[in-house]
Amino acid sequence: MADPKNGLTYAQAGVDIDAGNEMVNRIKPLVRSTRRPGADGEIGGFGGLFDLKAAGFSDPVLVAANDGVGTKLKVAIEAGIHDTVGIDLVAMCVNDLVVQGAEPLFFLDYFATGKLDPEQGAAIVSGIAQGCLQAGCALIGGETAEMPGMYRDGDYDLAGFAVGAAERGQLLPSGTLAEGDVLLGLASSGVHSNGYSLVRRIVEMSGLDYAAPAPFDASASLGAALLEPTRIYVKSLLAAICETGAIRALAHITGGGFPENLPRVLPEGLAAEIDLGAIQPPAVFSWLAQTGGVAAEEMLRTFNCGVGMIVVAAQDNVDEVQSALEAQGESVIRLGKLAKRADNGPGVIYQGTLAL
Repeated sequence: MADPKNGLTYAQAGVDIDAGNEMVNRIKPLVRSTRRPGADGEIGGFGGLFDLKAAGFSDPVLVAANDGVGTKLKVAIEAGIHDTVGIDLVAMCVNDLVVQGAEPLFFLDYFATGKLDPEQGAAIVSGIAQGCLQAGCALIGGETAEMPGMYRDGDYDLAGFAVGAAERGQLLPSGTLAEGDVLLGLASSGVHSNGYSLVRRIVEMSGLDYAAPAPFDASASLGAALLEPTRIYVKSLLAAICETGAIRALAHITGGGFPENLPRVLPEGLAAEIDLGAIQPPAVFSWLAQTGGVAAEEMLRTFNCGVGMIVVAAQDNVDEVQSALEAQGESVIRLGKLAKRADNGPGVIYQGTLAL
């Protein structure tokens, strides 16, 4: 038996249980703030609970999604700004749920680091809680993993898992998509959470530090501007779906841009015609394109370029849908329409020029 005076402890091996407990105590009020019907907002058990009946569902279909934040985390780490990437984490999951017509119900996170800093961890979870509040879902649990030797000092990784539900028969896309349906684009808040390996390479080429003023936004540092959180479209879309009953499909524009994401919700035989001239990209995209010498086609297959969500509605209902979305605070543009797809033709057809 080892001599207790000379024996190693878990803390000496790099895992501080006391720091983990301190972090749990810090985040408990944040978790409670996300309570909603069906979830009591308490953590600490072996699993999180959710009551579908208490949430008001009668014959629900569950929808699940998981995602991360990618190398946007490296920007957060190098800029020392940790309280917004949690919003991104939630957004990337719940926006994928709502495109299927589902209401996000609960969220779980996974936070891994080499050495746990309770203050940093609490800042990250504060963002996750804020994202859950924006989406109307409960943070019902998660995992914090301190893994010495797996990550460099200060580095961490995040993953999220969300579950939503829709009543049977109300899932999207509907089976009624047709030639002539109109595409509405909802404005993004910026780069969102995709393409940051290219973003970071362009920042490196520019020679700028993340603490320097952003060349495209004089009111913020480069780091803060690039960390603008992903917009969460959940509440506005659910309200428009409920109010109009006329949304036929939704597409979350993430990695791969228009050409990779729009065809995922279209039936065979239909393509999306997009008027690039209708888009007014935020200044960050012009800076990225010009500083990195990135061609417009490459921008369109890497970034959202100013449109974070696409809504498909019948021509007869499009005014009603647009008004409902604008009433919820969304900036909406007429982006294009659905057209017949040629044999072996592309799923997305561009018209006009993107103003970068």
